[in-house]
Amino acid sequence: MCLGIIMLLTQQLSSQKTENNNWKGNRPDGHAPISIMADHYHSKGGLMFSYRFMSMNMESLLSETSAISNDDAHNLGYMVTPLKMPMQMHMFGAMFAPTSNITLSAMINVIKNDMDLQMKMTSGMTHHFSTSSSGFGDLKLGMIYKFINKNKQSLHGNISLSYPTGSISEKDETPMSSPNEIQLPYPMQIGSGTFDTNLGVTYLGQKESISWGSQLQTTIRFGENSDQYTLGNSCGINNWFAVKAKDWISISARLQGVIVDKIDGKNPNLNPMMVTTADTQNSGGTSINAGVGFNLYVPNGQYKNLRLGFEFAMPLYQKPNGIQLQQKEQITVGLQYAL
Repeated sequence: MCLGIIMLLTQQLSSQKTENNNWKGNRPDGHAPISIMADHYHSKGGLMFSYRFMSMNMESLLSETSAISNDDAHNLGYMVTPLKMPMQMHMFGAMFAPTSNITLSAMINVIKNDMDLQMKMTSGMTHHFSTSSSGFGDLKLGMIYKFINKNKQSLHGNISLSYPTGSISEKDETPMSSPNEIQLPYPMQIGSGTFDTNLGVTYLGQKESISWGSQLQTTIRFGENSDQYTLGNSCGINNWFAVKAKDWISISARLQGVIVDKIDGKNPNLNPMMVTTADTQNSGGTSINAGVGFNLYVPNGQYKNLRLGFEFAMPLYQKPNGIQLQQKEQITVGLQYAL
């Protein structure tokens, strides 16, 4: 009997030691910077709700890596060129873990796009005007699978399917169409119009007061949408490092590289020489982005497991295909509450 008790205690201590040596999410840096999705999973029965707000600005034209004026773009034959494009996105998400290895996720976005443009008149004078679009984006349903969690390190994979619930037929009035509305170019549409899949793998590591992670993600789009085009596939890698300053706050730095293919096909409703954003040659490209931010975490009390994240990001390098607006600052703020 004594031997049985000793063996039971040994097993419990061994299990506790293994658990204490696991990567843990219940600390401020237990989640990646707030701009990164599918960065973590939950224990069996875990439930989390999240809200993120992202604001991104694009302004001034690039022709590959060189700045180009709007007048120079007009001289290439484009009647209209963009001046700037602020975009705002509200992201609502939920995660639930039915088992210790599987976490399910769902996310829907509400997107608002605005674009200021310049039109060159036949007289040589220019005229400025604006267009806008807004609505629900594509619905994303996904699964995260935990491969391993030991020695303060973790590895998991994720797959999600995107359903084309976002509009690709957004219209607005322009000086050329007034008083009627016409279909807006590709960047002003809300959804992709196709069924897409996102695949990724994420590695996480922790020490007592620091953590780090690396995530490789790719988006693959299937078929053509009803307007006879397909948005470009993309592939990106995110690397981050965080310092747990206190039990309730961590500071993070992030470096990201992204490659996006050109749009395949052509919307027959758009004239590619009317505006640069209607020309599929002016889509996709390569960029390297950096971000700094913080996570605030409630470790105990009434609001235990409530988390607030903030990140400010800027491009370090960008090479768009053709002529496109430059990416500028991106701000992401989010709340996460785990039950």
